[in-house]
Amino acid sequence: MGIIKKIKKNLSSAFNKVFKRGKLRRIGIYGPPNAGKTTLANRIVRDFTGDVVGSVSNIPHETRRAHRREGVTIESNSSAITLDIVDTPGLATKIDFQDFMAKGLSEDESRRRAKEATEGVIEAVRWLEDLEGVILVMDATEDPFTQVNVTVIGNMEARKLPLLIVANKIDLDNSAPSRIKSAFPQHPMVPISALNGDNIDVMYEKIAEHFG
Repeated sequence: MGIIKKIKKNLSSAFNKVFKRGKLRRIGIYGPPNAGKTTLANRIVRDFTGDVVGSVSNIPHETRRAHRREGVTIESNSSAITLDIVDTPGLATKIDFQDFMAKGLSEDESRRRAKEATEGVIEAVRWLEDLEGVILVMDATEDPFTQVNVTVIGNMEARKLPLLIVANKIDLDNSAPSRIKSAFPQHPMVPISALNGDNIDVMYEKIAEHFG
């Protein structure tokens, strides 16, 4: 085989390994407010590009618009997958401006944020139509049987699209990721701390395996 043919073959092999037909592209990060979605999105994007997606806060619904970061190649061992990461607003069944006021915001600011958060939830639901998979972030310190979690999981199952559950905040003493695994055993689950980076490498392996 000539040197040119060898180069072409190697390039084709490398290209197909990373961009082979069937690999997913647009993955949404979903979950309730303050589950750690943006913290996780920032860690993924920062680990592989050096950038961040959005700001985080202890105030619910800090992310009120979907943020998309295109072309993030996640590498794990011998696997690699290139994704568009979509960090979505926190899903909630009820948004009350008084919850923002309880965090010290003025009434005008609280009402504005509540309106934007409601619009953000609508946008997040619409994004489900355009996604090829979901990373569902759950707070491992809370009861997993919430309306938000059940709704997202049911939606993805109805569409027959892959879903990876991330049990976040395992750095906290009262975390219990086993409850999440028991609640939704039909889907793969990875316990992590998006804040501290605990078990992140295992999560990257699961992403490459599950969405690849």
